[in-house]
Amino acid sequence: MRLYRPNTWDEALAVRSEHADAVPIAGGTDVMVALSRDHFRPPALLDLSLVAGIADWQEDGDRTRLGCGTTYTGFSERHALRMPGLAMAARDVGSRQVRNRGTIGGALGTASPTGDLHPMMLAADAEVELRSVRGARWVPAWQFYLASGSGRTALARDELIAGVRVPKPSGPQHFVKIGQRRGVVKAVCSVAVELDVRRRRARIGIGAVGDMPCRAFVAEDFLAAELDADAWDADEPLPDDLLRRFGDLVAGGLQARTDFRAGAAYRAHAVAVLVRRSLRKVWNDRRGEEVSCGSA
Repeated sequence: MRLYRPNTWDEALAVRSEHADAVPIAGGTDVMVALSRDHFRPPALLDLSLVAGIADWQEDGDRTRLGCGTTYTGFSERHALRMPGLAMAARDVGSRQVRNRGTIGGALGTASPTGDLHPMMLAADAEVELRSVRGARWVPAWQFYLASGSGRTALARDELIAGVRVPKPSGPQHFVKIGQRRGVVKAVCSVAVELDVRRRRARIGIGAVGDMPCRAFVAEDFLAAELDADAWDADEPLPDDLLRRFGDLVAGGLQARTDFRAGAAYRAHAVAVLVRRSLRKVWNDRRGEEVSCGSA
């Protein structure tokens, strides 16, 4: 097995262009485990950990750009005020050792349906930066994950994930997942909600239910139609009937799967409950000065 260790993005992209079969790694928390268990044996590895600026971050107008080498720990400790929902999701990932090594780029590249970051990437309306020798492009998170199979993404064979760009939230965020135990466990289902007060909409990301993370567009449109300007300006809680219909719409749009962790019916029911609770929380929190998030 060959190992490439470039020091610059130009070098990394040149290797990727010439050796598309080289598997990129940064933290290596997924790839090295798969190698040790002999689940796959690629002809080459492309180690990006030495690339200059791989973990840098910049303010870009009303967005924050994070380099693909940003670790879960670095993200949750440095960017919790800018992106509280994503920081909370990062804290729920694996063990402390995994959080110290695992990276945002690795999570996106693996695109595991059970990954904790994906629902919040969707709810936060994040964009993924893809680079190749042909240039760079930004892909919205909801277009990055592909429905053609677990772990499939919009990443081309000659591209590398360079970073993500996340808008600054204009309202509360909330992330919650269910697992078979409290920590160091893959999610049975997960829900992320961001209340976009500026646009007067809610965005919903769902994970660990089907073969890919997904946005609940139909339910989002339903809520936007139900809540007029008076509702947004008032201090009233959301009606229980509205929350129930919203949760049912989210669950009804899922292609839930059955596996050894849970059945499809349980996953759909759990998502309906979690999304109702999460929407109620961010709606009640929208008058606060701080953007809030949580986990349960």
